[in-house]
Amino acid sequence: MTPFIVVEGLDGAGTTTQVDRLVAKLRAHGREVMATREPTGRSVGRLVRRVLSGDPDFPSARVLPWLFAADRADHLDAMIEPALAAGVIVVSDRYYHSSLAYQSLVQPLAQVHALNATFRAPDLTVFVRVPPEVALARIEARGGDREIFEQLDQLKRIDEAYGRVITLLRGLGQHIVEIDGTPDPDSVARQILEAVEAL
Repeated sequence: MTPFIVVEGLDGAGTTTQVDRLVAKLRAHGREVMATREPTGRSVGRLVRRVLSGDPDFPSARVLPWLFAADRADHLDAMIEPALAAGVIVVSDRYYHSSLAYQSLVQPLAQVHALNATFRAPDLTVFVRVPPEVALARIEARGGDREIFEQLDQLKRIDEAYGRVITLLRGLGQHIVEIDGTPDPDSVARQILEAVEAL
């Protein structure tokens, strides 16, 4: 089996850092690996990023569940499925878990789940858990423009939503491992690698 692995968490949880470290470790062990992310850099994904930036010339956040689902379908067809078929491990920085958590703030969770129910489930999802206050401090430390969800009240609501999403998906038999994301990045990376090696 060629695994499809997803790393999830709040903005500021360090998912991008941990995907980079995991991919480097797997490659060092001689495995072929493709790192990817959502939203993608493809045409629909670029539109998603403009909406997330709050650009007034683009649609409101209410359209995001459908845009993310369209980007995900394209992501699977153009990148994930071909890589897995070729025996390449795929590690994605976010997947439909993010949609279910973030977009369930503007649409019912059941509706967002229905948009994503037919997509391939990951073989392993690693959820990097950090308190919303820690996530916000990291977002502030990195500077730059913030996306529409990168505010403390929003992060608290998203954190609660992730709890509901994890319960829902585990109930459907999905393999989700929660990792404490508050220690130093090396410690978090070791925990993630152990979860992947167990897979």
